[in-house]
Amino acid sequence: MAVQELTQENFESTVTGNDIVIVDFWAPWCAPCRAFAPTFEAASEQHDGVVFAKVNTEDEQSLAAAFQIRSIPTLMIFREQVIIFAQPGMLSAGQLDDVIGKVKALDMAQVHEDIRRQQEGAAGA
Repeated sequence: MAVQELTQENFESTVTGNDIVIVDFWAPWCAPCRAFAPTFEAASEQHDGVVFAKVNTEDEQSLAAAFQIRSIPTLMIFREQVIIFAQPGMLSAGQLDDVIGKVKALDMAQVHEDIRRQQEGAAGA
């Protein structure tokens, strides 16, 4: 599957319309970002049903600000509209595959229940 470019206009619909979305926040001038790109592209070809997308932080500064991106590359993974993973820095192909496997294996019913409990606790505080 080809890597998609995300913008302010299509970010929300991409995240809400897909089960797993992996977002690479990057910039053209960033050497580590360019070095990570082939690993990200290769992973996109190996994981059917997972959307791989990139946000150019130079062009989409409001998105970068909304997600408090302070360092690039930063990888963020959404599953069922929940941020499951967020980490700055490059990952090796093996590390990326491992993270994707763990994200796929998550019990999302439990994750949503945990979030509901946290929100109830925060509301009662």
